[in-house]
Amino acid sequence: MPVDTELYDLLGVSPNASEDEIKKAYRKKAKEHHPVQNRDDPGAAARFQEMAAAYEILSQPETKGMYDQFGMEGLSGGRGGGMDPNDIFQMFGGFSFGFDSGPGGFGSARRKKGQDSVIPYEVTLEDLYNGKSVKMNLEKDALCSVCSGSGAKGNAKPKKCVKCEGKGWTFVHSQVGRNQIGTSRAMCTECDGQGEKLREKDRCKKCKGSRTVKEKTRQELSIERGMANQQRIILAGAGDEEPGIPPGDVVFVLKQTPHDSFQRSGNDLLTAVHITLSEALFGFSRILVTHLDGRGIHVSSPPGKIIKPGESIVAKGEGMPVYKHPDTRGDLYIVFRIDMPGEEWLNTVDRAQLEALLPPKRVDVEPRPAVVDEAQFELSDIADARGRAFPTSSDFFDHGDEDEWEDDDDDDDDDEPECRTQ
Repeated sequence: MPVDTELYDLLGVSPNASEDEIKKAYRKKAKEHHPVQNRDDPGAAARFQEMAAAYEILSQPETKGMYDQFGMEGLSGGRGGGMDPNDIFQMFGGFSFGFDSGPGGFGSARRKKGQDSVIPYEVTLEDLYNGKSVKMNLEKDALCSVCSGSGAKGNAKPKKCVKCEGKGWTFVHSQVGRNQIGTSRAMCTECDGQGEKLREKDRCKKCKGSRTVKEKTRQELSIERGMANQQRIILAGAGDEEPGIPPGDVVFVLKQTPHDSFQRSGNDLLTAVHITLSEALFGFSRILVTHLDGRGIHVSSPPGKIIKPGESIVAKGEGMPVYKHPDTRGDLYIVFRIDMPGEEWLNTVDRAQLEALLPPKRVDVEPRPAVVDEAQFELSDIADARGRAFPTSSDFFDHGDEDEWEDDDDDDDDDEPECRTQ
C-alpha cells in the first residue's frame, strides 16, 4: 500500500489502478477542468496544472515507484535522491508548485504534537549560583470543555469548505519570470486549513467554533544551581492544546544579565579586586570578595610577596556549582588592581625621605638619541584611544587584563546546554 495516496485521489483512481486506468482517469479530469471549458472559474487553470502534474508522476514507473514508497518526500529528494516535483510543473506552461508542510499539502506530515511556546527568561548570576524557584501565571489555548474541541454545537457536523474544496489549501499565483507564472499552495483562509467549516448556527457558543479557549495556568519554574546562560528549561505538555494531538511544551530560555563584579567562564568565575599600594608592597589579610551567596572570602598574602598590577590568584573550589553536581564547584580567579595614593596623601609625607626609601628613578636611555623633542605632559582617557584603529592589535591597551577572559557562554548557539524537562 503506498504511503501517500493524494495523487491517486486527485485523479480519482485506486492506488492499485493500472496504467490504462490512470490514463483514462487523467483524460477525463483534464477535460473536466480544462481552462477553456471553465472560463468563468479562476481556479480552473490551477486545478488543470495539478491534474497534469499528478499524471506525469503516476504515468512513469520510476517516479510512480518512488512516490508509492516514500510519498512526495521521495520525489523531492528527501529519500535517496529523486526529482524535484517543481521540475514536473515547469513542463506545464511554466507553473511551479510549492510542496510545503501546510495543512493538506503534498508531502505534508501531520504534526505529532502542538506548537511549543518559547519564552526568554532573565536571570542574574546569583540565581544561577544559588538556584531559584519561580511561580508564574501563564495563558494558553485549551480545548473547549463544552464541545470537547470539536467546535460544534451538539451533534452538528462541519461541511466541506467551498473555497478549498476540502483540501485545506488554495493556490496562490505569482509572476516568477517573463511569460512565466508560479503557483504555490497556501493555507485556506476560509477554513484555517481544516478543509471543513461549521455553519455559524452550528458553532459552539463558548469557543465560537474555534475549538479552543484561553485558559490561565499556574506553573513553577525551577532554576537549578549551576545552570548556564541560554540553557532551556522545558515544562512538558504545558503549551497550547489542539484537537487530536498532544499539547506542546513551554520552553524557558535563560538569559543571564551582566553582573557588576563577576564574569563567568564555564564553571569558573573571575573578579577584580582593588588593593592599596601599601597592601601591594607589605601584604594584606582581609576579606577581598563578597561572594554571590553573601559569604565573605578572606585571603592572606604570603609574607614578603609583592603584588604587581594585573597579577591574579585562584581560590580553588570557590567558582560556580557544577550543574547536577552542586557540591562540586569551579574556581574563582581574582585579578588585582593597585590603587595609587593621591596628591593629598603625598602632601602629608616627607617627599625627600620617601624618595630615598623607594627604588631609584630611571635615567635617560643610552646612547642618547641625536634628536630629542620635548612633548607636553597632558592627561587623557584611555577609553578614547581604545576606540581607534591601531596597527598593533585590537587589545593593544588591554595588557592582559580581564578583557582577555574567555566566556564559554558566548560560544556559538550550536553548543547550547542540554535541555531539562520538568
